[in-house]
Amino acid sequence: MSEDKRSYFSVRHDLIQVESPLAHDLYVNSSSLKDKEKFVRIFPAGGVLHKEDLENFRQKYFQLYVPEDQRKIYLRFLVKADADQVKKTTVIKNAALDYLQNIFENNKDFSTDYLSQSIEGCKEVVYAMVDVLEENSIDSLRKLIGNLSFHDFYTYDHSINVSMYCITIYKTLNPKATRRELVHAGLGGLLHDLGKIKIPTHILNNPGSLSTEEYQEIKKHPDFGLDLLVNGHCQIDPEIDLKIVARVVHEHHENFDGTGYPSKLKGREEIHLLARVCTIADFFDAITTKRAYNEILQISDAMNTMRKFRAIKLDPDIFDVFDQHVRYVRADSARDLRLSDSFDPTLPYAKLPLEEIRKFEKELDFGKIKVVDQSQPKKKA
Repeated sequence: MSEDKRSYFSVRHDLIQVESPLAHDLYVNSSSLKDKEKFVRIFPAGGVLHKEDLENFRQKYFQLYVPEDQRKIYLRFLVKADADQVKKTTVIKNAALDYLQNIFENNKDFSTDYLSQSIEGCKEVVYAMVDVLEENSIDSLRKLIGNLSFHDFYTYDHSINVSMYCITIYKTLNPKATRRELVHAGLGGLLHDLGKIKIPTHILNNPGSLSTEEYQEIKKHPDFGLDLLVNGHCQIDPEIDLKIVARVVHEHHENFDGTGYPSKLKGREEIHLLARVCTIADFFDAITTKRAYNEILQISDAMNTMRKFRAIKLDPDIFDVFDQHVRYVRADSARDLRLSDSFDPTLPYAKLPLEEIRKFEKELDFGKIKVVDQSQPKKKA
């Protein structure tokens, strides 16, 4: 591939291999023009980069780059690197962000080949996730996610978090899970909202109340995602069973009691295990991870709230395992919160549709519900 047609991603100086043959090339952007880039190779793959060389690069070059077609090689090095987990996870998250952005950008000509290449990249990211998160519990992952930066576009950050939770929840359910099974769990989580690429951006990015028509449009995204994966003739590594990933994409909004969408599937017999895992990961991240525009629930409030959807939206057995592995104070003083039945993790709420249930001393007011906030789709006038 000619240099002018290659794309590049930036790498941290402290996450570059030294004192052994470098597995990838190193580049710098030699252009001084703001909107024009000219990448020049400063160190070749196979060469041995010494610490003093790297220190010279650090002083001379503000940023170093690796060619995009060598990202897989870089991620494999990163997994084995002796580095802080937050730093490694941040690099993996940034790689995932790049691939998701490639999928969701509207200014690119969409094609099956382009989607296949992006999903192939997502697969490599998930392999790295599985390896880096190998020792993480559900609770330590929650803390790790809290230390990572977040971005303005809800779908990107949320999908990456859901992917990591899916890997860790499934590993907790099945400690003997194979690496391939964990990759399917993570890839299903990363791509669970794939169908949103066919939803207008102004609807996706609207943190306010949606009209009934707009919400019905959003509810089409599982069908859209299924169509893209199964009927779009995507071609990726045969080790990945796209039919399994497609079921997660299509079924993650199905409720355990059969009231979900798009097909009203019910229970363990009809909803795929990884889709039921994804539903819990999707729900938990949506109410506990900080966004630019809404406050989060404390873990005790979040778990109390989710518990009300046990055997309704959520598989009760998976939820019970999840609940046992999230550390929080189960205090009697915790608020008794109820999420509106209309709550949908796919929506970027400005405020969660919560009701606080308070029991008043007066017999007349016993069991009265005090509405904190309730944001539901509204019909257009």
